[in-house]
Amino acid sequence: MSVIAVVGAQWGDEGKGRVVDYLADDANLVIRYGGGNNAGHTVVNPHGHFKLHLIPSGIFHPGTKNLLGNGVVINPPALVGELDALLAAGFDGENLFISDRAHLVMPYHLLLDQLDERERGANKLGTTSRGIGPAYVDKVARRGIRVIDLVEPDAFRARLAATLPRIRRIVAGYAGADEELAAEIADATDEAGILEVYLAAGDRLARHVVDGQAMVDDALERGDRILLEGQLGTMRDLDWGIYPYVTSSSPIPGGASLGAGLPAVAIDQVLGVAKAYTTAVGAGPLPTELNDADGAALRERGVEYGTSTGRARRCGWYDAVAVRFSVRLAGYSSIVLTKLDVLDGFERILIARAYRDPADGREWSTVPASTSVYERLEPVYEELPGWLADTTACRSWADLPSAARAYVERLEALAAVPISLVSVGPERAQMIVR
Repeated sequence: MSVIAVVGAQWGDEGKGRVVDYLADDANLVIRYGGGNNAGHTVVNPHGHFKLHLIPSGIFHPGTKNLLGNGVVINPPALVGELDALLAAGFDGENLFISDRAHLVMPYHLLLDQLDERERGANKLGTTSRGIGPAYVDKVARRGIRVIDLVEPDAFRARLAATLPRIRRIVAGYAGADEELAAEIADATDEAGILEVYLAAGDRLARHVVDGQAMVDDALERGDRILLEGQLGTMRDLDWGIYPYVTSSSPIPGGASLGAGLPAVAIDQVLGVAKAYTTAVGAGPLPTELNDADGAALRERGVEYGTSTGRARRCGWYDAVAVRFSVRLAGYSSIVLTKLDVLDGFERILIARAYRDPADGREWSTVPASTSVYERLEPVYEELPGWLADTTACRSWADLPSAARAYVERLEALAAVPISLVSVGPERAQMIVR
């Protein structure tokens, strides 16, 4: 048996989907364990170029089962749309399964997400407005609606009828003279409309719904090879990320155990996925962010635009402090370094080995709890020479330019954990095994 958790080591968008697709050929089961359709995974393989939002990245391997775990929050119409897109591309989705204990994202969750951001004004978090946070709030408050309810129409009707009066009370003060917003509120709280759309989605999805825990337990009993697919990254973790600029779930391995439905001791490897530079979507401190030509070059060469939203990602040099913080929390067996090829055209490359507080000159080697302190910290850089050579055709460690190998080795030393895989492009063949 082998259970491998694939976890984001930075702010998200590190290339976890690309890594899971690469590893899934040898896996029996891939489990997406958290988040919703707020953070997409881009997969490029011999079948084409795909943008996944909920469906696990092992879906393209017909012999691999893919489970949306109990820790995921699912927008049923969005999932149906994603399945339809796969069907159009030649994949029937028969290897997709959905845990009956997963919670649903409802139309009013999207509305509440938008209203919350509107109320924050200049202090908005930069959410995707996909309703993920409000769905998790309802889950924790014990008023959520689950997949099992969706496939039991009478239960769904009863739970929806009990929920909507409260939602209408919450949003009543927002509409005012804003006719467009008033229309959105009416749509998001229209009981008949929600029932029609969601029960139709439930009919489509019912054959994919399973007892997730039983499925996982059977796989463990058989000694199957299991991949746990994370979303976002450690720096967006609800407890350990840059609060409040965080997601509403836990991307780290503890969250993987809970959201997949297996014992923590069953996880015998944790792969941290880190990009060869830093990117983030949304608001909050990002110490190595570059608002200059280098930042623009990283964005364009790396095609750094959100999979789910299309938003331009904030880009900067590699932040070794954040990755080392992630290593301590997640206990990585090794790191997968992605997008090394994006650095091919730089004459010099910087690495943030520490932070410095300009207020008192103090040097930081970890991430502070105080967001106000973190906002003012400045990176302490070390400079390495670039390699100014195309690495995309490299297929072995020895093929890489010596300066590229030196860069990877320096990142490895700063992380204090091995870098076992290095990608030089999005294709499966462009993964170098060390």
